[in-house]
Amino acid sequence: MKKIFLSLVVIISFTLYSLYERQQVKDAVTLVKTSDKDNTSDSTPNSSSASGLPPAPGTYKDGIYIGSVEDVFYGDIQIQITIANGRIDSIKFLKYPDDQQTSIMINTQMMPILTQEAIQKQSSEVDIVSGATDSSEGFRRSLANALFQAK
Repeated sequence: MKKIFLSLVVIISFTLYSLYERQQVKDAVTLVKTSDKDNTSDSTPNSSSASGLPPAPGTYKDGIYIGSVEDVFYGDIQIQITIANGRIDSIKFLKYPDDQQTSIMINTQMMPILTQEAIQKQSSEVDIVSGATDSSEGFRRSLANALFQAK
């Protein structure tokens, strides 16, 4: 009887844990998708508002540029930039690792940090986010490729 009771407790515990983890993944995916929508909206700060300096026109050709697909440890990263008034106006992630819970959690934190810093610096020379080294380097390479196209 004790074995049956213990088995039921283990099965119920495992089921509850699985449901909890599934909800965590759904919440993280929703947060990442919301972040993507924010990056493409007009509410994305451009470098002039972030740094307080007016944009320097003519640095890059205005338009939308897609960076190279970069292989990182858990998948691919690819970004798209919008150049307005010769400056990086917005950055959107077209591809990023999102098939594992760990990747989702890392990218949820990494993507807005790198996006903001790249817009502020107007460069692909951004600091690597701790815990997301491969993804940060993939972001830098994809952004550098897009900026090369915009010259």
